[in-house]
Amino acid sequence: MTRMNKLVGKNNAQIPDWLCLSDHTLKWNMNLYLAVDKAILGAENVLLSGTFYSRVYEGNFKQTEEWCKDFEKHAAMKEFPIEKWYMWYTTCPKCAKAYGKNYVVIIVKTK
Repeated sequence: MTRMNKLVGKNNAQIPDWLCLSDHTLKWNMNLYLAVDKAILGAENVLLSGTFYSRVYEGNFKQTEEWCKDFEKHAAMKEFPIEKWYMWYTTCPKCAKAYGKNYVVIIVKTK
């Protein structure tokens, strides 16, 4: 995160809404996609496009599995087949504790 943030600063770019999507590839590994307002030299720039569906959850990070099951149920009811999952952790654990709230957004690319 620190390296990505430095690259953004070096390129005089902004991070709209501090949006950073996590693509969990393994239990302890993830790809991170940081939203920026322009291409970043020295970074792998990726454009995400398609149709997306999202829901916001509030609570402890330990509830992630429960949230994902709930999300799958809602996506199925709306007939949105899930192609790719992303998580937006809007606060870090320390900030969530300080604010007293922890919002997590599940975003999926749908077919």
